[in-house]
Amino acid sequence: MDKLDRFSINNIRKEYLNFFKSKGHLTEQSFSLIPKNDKSLLLVGAGMAPLKKYFTGAEVPPSKRMATCQKCVRTGDIDNVGLTARHLTFFEKLGNFSFGDYFKEEAIVWAWELLTDVLKIDKDRLWVTVYLEDDEAEQIWHKKVGIPMERIVRLGKDDNFWELEVGPSGPCSEIYYDTGADRGCDSSDCKPGCDCNRYIEIWNLVFTQFDKDEQGVYHPLPNPNIDTGMGLERVASVLQDKPTVFDVEPLIQIIKKVEEISDLKYGLDNKYDTAMKIICDHSRAATFMIGDGVIPSNEGRGYVLRRLIRRAIRQGKSLGIHNEFLTKTVKLVIDNWEEAYPALAEKENYILKVVKLEEERFKITIDQGLELLMKEIQTLKDNNEKVLDGKSAFKLYDTYGFPSELTEEILNENNLSLNKEQLLTVMEEHRQMARDARRSTGASGWKDNDFTLEVDKTKFTGYNNLTDSAEVIAIIVDSEQVNTIEEGQSGIIVLDKTPFYAEGGGQNGDTGEFIADGMTARVTDTKKFNNSIYLHETNIVNGSISVGDKLTANVNKDQRKNTAKNHTCTHILHKVLKEVLGQHVNQAGSYVSEDRLRFDYTHFEAVDHETLKEIENKVNEAILADYQVNTNILSIDQARNSGAMALFDEKYEDMVRVVSVGDYSKEFCGGTHIDETAKIGLFKILSEGS
Repeated sequence: MDKLDRFSINNIRKEYLNFFKSKGHLTEQSFSLIPKNDKSLLLVGAGMAPLKKYFTGAEVPPSKRMATCQKCVRTGDIDNVGLTARHLTFFEKLGNFSFGDYFKEEAIVWAWELLTDVLKIDKDRLWVTVYLEDDEAEQIWHKKVGIPMERIVRLGKDDNFWELEVGPSGPCSEIYYDTGADRGCDSSDCKPGCDCNRYIEIWNLVFTQFDKDEQGVYHPLPNPNIDTGMGLERVASVLQDKPTVFDVEPLIQIIKKVEEISDLKYGLDNKYDTAMKIICDHSRAATFMIGDGVIPSNEGRGYVLRRLIRRAIRQGKSLGIHNEFLTKTVKLVIDNWEEAYPALAEKENYILKVVKLEEERFKITIDQGLELLMKEIQTLKDNNEKVLDGKSAFKLYDTYGFPSELTEEILNENNLSLNKEQLLTVMEEHRQMARDARRSTGASGWKDNDFTLEVDKTKFTGYNNLTDSAEVIAIIVDSEQVNTIEEGQSGIIVLDKTPFYAEGGGQNGDTGEFIADGMTARVTDTKKFNNSIYLHETNIVNGSISVGDKLTANVNKDQRKNTAKNHTCTHILHKVLKEVLGQHVNQAGSYVSEDRLRFDYTHFEAVDHETLKEIENKVNEAILADYQVNTNILSIDQARNSGAMALFDEKYEDMVRVVSVGDYSKEFCGGTHIDETAKIGLFKILSEGS
């Protein structure tokens, strides 16, 4: 076995996990790039991120010792990709973790053993850094491991201390590889911490031994933890003796494919080399993101994916590639990483299809967009101006699908800049226009919430009752709180409790009536204020209503029943869409009323007529199966562990309502539902669009 095979990425990954398995660690496959039950992250960007719940004590780990090779995506340094020897947006992070088990000595000794005894890295080329005040770590490195003091460097908090504003924190120790004086700065004081590229950081050992309080005081943890991270591509560049991570096997194979497609040679021109490296990196990132269920969109992680794909396409054009090419580089990623990630091969057709469609979409507009941008650039140069205005940049984004980052990148290449502040202002103006267009303000102006209410939250009784007695606790007319509302007037009635469902989760609010002696009122809509107070938009037919009155609240039974049928149908449709189109499909919104439903979902292409018929038939089959529909109130952890689907962007309380359609579908849902699916009747798709 030659050096490249011996130290291929696949073999290094195996060696690492097997080594820590021999040290009593539970070794796990990589978690998804999409964080599970963690809204603080868009994408997993560190080996410890999926294990955070174990470090915080929120969950008990399956083992006190774990080791993983975690897929990661970070775009914070995207502008450096291709320009430096080590920056990547997608990378694999090797990590070993201790949850209150072993600590500094084992972490340090095992790291040294793996690097020098297993991977056979020259001991004399390894340096370490420790935190300025961490005498313990320095002594372990010197006395236990045997590293000379002159190769141990003490650095301050910015370099060798990990912490958040409050919570777990601690010093860290980093292991560096000396690539040789020929790659350095020739300074006699050159060592880890120097800005030159001579010393490559390959492994970071974090010793989480403190709990930092709000006053900034560090309290020793009774059971300190270990969190380590080693970049797989970086250590491969050391072991394969390559100058950059892009030159290691098999990343270099992707660059060779770009050479073949572009008919240009790698290594002869820095500009072309940078473009090839960006295509290589972004092809990997896109492949793994799509494989984990991300699809291109204009929001969230979908926007990250779209930006990476479109950035790669633009780099292809700079190499003279005018035909579609990304599917070829993505196919190579699948071929070279399927050994460790077999799901890539299983999803190959799907991944390639998503990339192809996104490339086709962008190809339609990129030439027009580039032409417009280059005209803007020429105008700026002709007028001796240096900054493109935000309105022009927004037009490129809104009309031609140009991510603003791509516009800024092309401007920078031409020694120009973008007025980002103005762009943000223009984008917010358009968002507000869209919000205004969606808002249909009633005569009372209540939908704007331009009033305040200081009353107790409304108790909702409408899951089990469509009629209830209640007390009036507030009345609003023309955005002002009043004591009485008279016959012929319209306003908002707030009750202490109500059977009326307030608009939420895509479901329309209930209508109905209020009645009392000498008073009748029509309820035309129900909404929520501050997510807890139910607002009944009401027209007084006869009589009057005053604060403190008792009344009977009657929900329109037919409307509620038909709306409930359609809401249960959305759950069935969601399940069928996942079955037919793929597990990447997720609900992105909905509209549920008494006479129809609309279901918004994430997908990468229009659905053809035959597939729509298949979806329609499967929904009707589920309806005719006459599943019983049940609801349960569970803790959020119980609900998730039961397999219930939740919406990523939704905020949930500690206790949640779970709606089960037999054993067919299970979702978090606060809406109203029919009790048996056969009561829904026939389901018919009238239209599909984007």
